[in-house]
Amino acid sequence: MESFTAIHGILIPELCLGTTMALQQKAESTTPIATFSPPEGNTTFIDGITWCVAHPSATQSDLQIALDWACGLGATDCAALQPGGACYQPDTLLSHASYAFNSYYQQNGNSDIACNFGGTATIIKKDPSYGSCKYLASESSSATLSTVGRFTWMIVASLIMLHFKGYGYNY
Repeated sequence: MESFTAIHGILIPELCLGTTMALQQKAESTTPIATFSPPEGNTTFIDGITWCVAHPSATQSDLQIALDWACGLGATDCAALQPGGACYQPDTLLSHASYAFNSYYQQNGNSDIACNFGGTATIIKKDPSYGSCKYLASESSSATLSTVGRFTWMIVASLIMLHFKGYGYNY
């Protein structure tokens, strides 16, 4: 019969290639500590509204890779970047990447990790919107609990995989 151990509310199987393994927690991690920090990832109410844009010093090839990911696997709505779209002009990689990066950032809880893109992005406090191209902001973000939840679970799943990699599991 397979048994499980709960770590931070997540059930993890204790079987490792047919042998039982013991998961250890640091003693200090079992003692709850009261904190008065903001909700995870969203610091906009502390520092004001923030946007995520492409860093001007990023290379064209790095920006293109990050833009392709944001509009592809990142599931960002990049329709405004298509010819005739509200944010198509100026038709530059820096401009298009900035719009896509910010959309992803806003839809994923304004978390610092959601504005990285391999080091090609940066957080700013000045609205980058121009003309009819309106960048999402934390107050008007279309982020939903399910989107934020999906992002959070991706992180949790990655951490679990990294944890078990140390015990000989290969994914």
